[in-house]
Amino acid sequence: MDARALKIEAARIALSHVERGMKLGIGSGSTAEEFVRLLAVRVSEGLEIIGVPTSERTAQLCRELGVPLATLDEEPALDLTIDGADEIGPGLSLVKGGGGALLREKIVAYASNRMIVIADVSKVVENLGRFPLPIEVNAFGLRASQLAIEEACRALGLSGGLVLRKRDGEPFVTDGGHLILDASFGRIPDPLALSDALHAIPGVVEHGLFLQMADLAVVAEPDGVKTIDGL
Repeated sequence: MDARALKIEAARIALSHVERGMKLGIGSGSTAEEFVRLLAVRVSEGLEIIGVPTSERTAQLCRELGVPLATLDEEPALDLTIDGADEIGPGLSLVKGGGGALLREKIVAYASNRMIVIADVSKVVENLGRFPLPIEVNAFGLRASQLAIEEACRALGLSGGLVLRKRDGEPFVTDGGHLILDASFGRIPDPLALSDALHAIPGVVEHGLFLQMADLAVVAEPDGVKTIDGL
């Protein structure tokens, strides 16, 4: 199967966990969009759910396909979130945020009783860090925040450049109005220590390390789909 077919198969298995009446966090990214398309078919056949999207792009796709939506303020306690990931590491530690929606994705996941991650096998790694870690920062004091992040990373023995994410030659702005610094470490030996260090920097709004949040990963491989349990 090609990459898209693998994503569709993972999304199909994840959809089997969705039950009538669920309040459902709906993730962002290419794999999550395949899930939305399959979910929309089930909704058209009579499945009753309420979706809470993690990005404006996901919300737009849901509206186009007829998936009923609510805001997280309207439905602050969710049954399940289904989302993709840029990396899946040991213990279902994740790197997310390649699409720039990491803050909303983390807020929605935290509000959910369970989180299922859907991905193809290329996203499974022995150690996090191969994919650049997105760090969402406030535009005010950008340079000071960048220096603080670099210092914190050096203290943890991490090296690698911080790059301001751009789109069409201009700084990429998240749905929340923030900027993203992408950090290329290659390998993150202690994700929890890095998470704590980044959260201690005032200019850091959030980062793409999702630790102890996922309960199950549905991973599509060329010869089938496997599931990975969480901690």
